[in-house]
Amino acid sequence: KEEVKIERDLRVNQRIRASRVRLIDETGKQVGVVSIKDALKYAEEKGLDLVEVAPNADPPVCRVMDYGKYKYQQQIKDRKGKKAQHVIKIKELRLRPNIDRNDLRLKIEKAREFLKEGNKVKFTLLFRGRELAHTELGYELMKTVCEELEEHANIERPPKGEGRTIVTILSPKQG
Repeated sequence: KEEVKIERDLRVNQRIRASRVRLIDETGKQVGVVSIKDALKYAEEKGLDLVEVAPNADPPVCRVMDYGKYKYQQQIKDRKGKKAQHVIKIKELRLRPNIDRNDLRLKIEKAREFLKEGNKVKFTLLFRGRELAHTELGYELMKTVCEELEEHANIERPPKGEGRTIVTILSPKQG
C-alpha cells in the first residue's frame, strides 16, 4: 500500500515571485511591507530563510525562519499523528449452517476478542449444495450470533443473504 502525501509547496528565498511582501521576523513580530530584495537581505543577515507562508494574501506574507528545522519538525509531528491513529480492521469469521455448538461458542469468543481490540467483525455463513434449501436455519444462526455479541457490539449491517452466503458486520461499542 503506497501512501500519497500532499505537501503544501512553500516558496523559499529566490522562488518567491512577489515584488513586495509583508515580512514577519523570526520572533513572530511584524516588520511591515517591504520589497522582496530587502526581505531577502534581512533573512540573509539573520542566517535564516525567507518562507512564503500566505501566498494568497495581498501582499503575500513571508516569514524569516530556519526552513530545514521547520520541515524536520513537521515530519516529527506527522509521525506522531500516525502513531496515535488507530486503524480499524475487519476480521472475518466463517460459519457453516450445521456448525457444532462448541465450535460456534469458540467463534463467538474469538469475535469478542476482535471487538475488544477495536476491530470490526464480519460473519460469513456459507451454504453448499442442498443446505441452500434451508436458509432460514442460517438466519437463525446469525440471529443467535448477534444476540450473543449485542453487549460488545453494534450491528452495523444486519444479516443479509448474498447468493450462497449470509453476511453480517458487527462494530465495537464505544464505551
